[in-house]
Amino acid sequence: MNTPTPILDRVDASRPLLGMVHLPPLPGAPGYDGDRDNVRARALEDARRLVAGGIDGLVVENFGDAPFHPDSVPKHVVAELTAIATAVTEDVDVPVGINVLRNDAEAALSIAAAAGADFVRVNVHVGTAATDQGLLEGRAHETLRLRDRIDADVAILADVHVKHATPIGDADIERAALETVERGRADGVIVSGPGTGAVTPLEDVERVVEALASRDTDDARTPVFVGSGVTSETIDDCFSAGADGVIVGTALKDGGETTNPVSRDRVEELVSAARDGKRDEP
Repeated sequence: MNTPTPILDRVDASRPLLGMVHLPPLPGAPGYDGDRDNVRARALEDARRLVAGGIDGLVVENFGDAPFHPDSVPKHVVAELTAIATAVTEDVDVPVGINVLRNDAEAALSIAAAAGADFVRVNVHVGTAATDQGLLEGRAHETLRLRDRIDADVAILADVHVKHATPIGDADIERAALETVERGRADGVIVSGPGTGAVTPLEDVERVVEALASRDTDDARTPVFVGSGVTSETIDDCFSAGADGVIVGTALKDGGETTNPVSRDRVEELVSAARDGKRDEP
């Protein structure tokens, strides 16, 4: 079984701050503006602003492609994302992750391997969730075997009770987190609020951290990331709840609007709040 480099070993920070590169609609999506060069230029500009502001890593996501394909995007989407992700990884010197919405882990992993990215985000890695795309089923069995077949040094960050979804079944968040790691063999987990930009309940973070701590050892820890609603005002609370890192999108955009370009001022404000709180331990 392929063992990827741990995500926390890839980032030059003890408490990683990952910023979202939300792509505009890609060719073929309903909102596409007809300018492929503009899409790629926007991705690079957002990535550069995030890194210049002090963000430790990036997640490239086809956010503008709504309504999303449930679990398998067309080949032209894979091609566009691969080209953009490659441009980003070649332009910045921080770890880069890939998320293919809504839940195409095969495409995300393939793009990450081809583009030299470091990790993928998988919204539904195990179990089943009811979403606006219908029922989504985790395909951990396929994702892990694909990673071995293509010999990809790509970590898997998997959501637990992912946003914009309702889990099917009676598994509480602790049980879901343990099964994501123990049976789904995810390399890290993400805990989010109910929707994009929504505050993540700190009690959920604490419950997941505590559940995973029961199986962690000094040599093998499972990182927990907060995946939505993080701001310069709440970031201290996220780390106090036990999170190892955060993924931030909406709060770093002009005017706090998810679809707007990244604001370097907002990035610097968040980074300052994190560093001033002394969460990067010596």
